[in-house]
Amino acid sequence: QVQLVESGGGLVQAGGSLRLSCAASGRTFSSYAMGWFRQAPGKEREFVAAISWSGGSTYYADSVKGRFTISRDNAKNTVYLQMNSLKPEDTAVYYCAAGFDLSSWPTAYDYWGQGTQVTVSS
Repeated sequence: QVQLVESGGGLVQAGGSLRLSCAASGRTFSSYAMGWFRQAPGKEREFVAAISWSGGSTYYADSVKGRFTISRDNAKNTVYLQMNSLKPEDTAVYYCAAGFDLSSWPTAYDYWGQGTQVTVSS
């Protein structure tokens, strides 16, 4: 069992930056691939980024490539999402998730956090 808690969301102006964190409980954090997803009002949950258990492989949605960076610190049981050059269309609730496969599909992930709101003003 893994419990995930996101933090770091907030209100930022377009062009600004935020860093999201996702703290995981449990001793098996390093066994899991981790993903970030987001959901805007009235839209389906969409993939943002994912990272392998070792951190050696990363995967990004085209919409965030070059602007967002996913990383992890297995010693701290934490995964991060550094978001730069934010745009109003990045506004959403951001969720972290844990699973055994590095995937862009939400169904590949077994555990989910409660989400953190990111709002980007124009």
